[in-house]
Amino acid sequence: MSTTVKLASGREMPLVGFGLWKVPAETAAETVYNAIKAGYRLFDGAYDYQNEKEAGEGIKRAIAEGLVKREDIFVTTKLWNNYHRREHALEMAKLQNEAWGLGYIDLYLIHFPVSLEYVEPSKRRFPAWWMDDNREVVSWDKVPIRETWEALETVVDQGIARSIGVSNFQAQSLYDIQTYARHPISALQIEHHPYLVQPDLVALAAELNITVTAYSSFGPQSFIELAGIFSARAKDTPLLLESAAIKAIADKHGKTPAQVLLRWATQRGVAVIPKSNNPGRLAQNLDVTGFDLAKEEIEQISGLDRGLRFNDPGFYLPNHPLRIFA
Repeated sequence: MSTTVKLASGREMPLVGFGLWKVPAETAAETVYNAIKAGYRLFDGAYDYQNEKEAGEGIKRAIAEGLVKREDIFVTTKLWNNYHRREHALEMAKLQNEAWGLGYIDLYLIHFPVSLEYVEPSKRRFPAWWMDDNREVVSWDKVPIRETWEALETVVDQGIARSIGVSNFQAQSLYDIQTYARHPISALQIEHHPYLVQPDLVALAAELNITVTAYSSFGPQSFIELAGIFSARAKDTPLLLESAAIKAIADKHGKTPAQVLLRWATQRGVAVIPKSNNPGRLAQNLDVTGFDLAKEEIEQISGLDRGLRFNDPGFYLPNHPLRIFA
């Protein structure tokens, strides 16, 4: 089984990477450095995660020590919603590239298919959906996706990023971009786990030669630790890692439930970006291409589908829901 996937841009991307969501900035450099020592070569970041500079420092340390070369590392990062206007997208791509400090970004994604009003990067509040300190105001901006996509194409033209793509997009937006894109949609990153299989969207991506990357591969596990409404759906949902069906399949193959969930994706050509601070689990999460699930096992896991989405701004922004998945 190949450990990489070829993007529509012609670039090779590892099939298994390390996700930087929820990695604290103060520990990100050391976390990334240790992940490289464990064998990881793909790192998935975003401006929204607020740890790009520190993650880049971890990579630069590994390069300086001769553990890897820059061309061995694949960096994905994302454009946040406040920067969809052409001039702002170009500005942010340059700023994010400088933050990583590695010369170029391998894959640059539009984080969500929704534009919010511009906020100067130096004045950005966190969490970034809200425009006020009370988390009550979410201000939509009228920027067409075409403007943002064409700005990302300029990012490629200028050598800032080598491939571009989208995240959290649905079918119609993919069809639309295909009608005017000069540079191909190389990747689609989506929430993807047995509770949210999205088979038609995954099939469409394959038909359009768009590589799918799954985030939150363990389903509710990624969200139960979040505060307030962000964890509401997850707290009422049985954990996939404790599913009797998943555990039985894991026992049969001598693997962990986490490895089975990741293999369910990678065996179907879907890239994964799990995160762990535990050295043992770090190695286990990377070792998910060396065994195969039976067709019946893949179908059994897919049969757990509930259409249940945890990362949904139409749900967790109750005062101004953004129903991008409607």
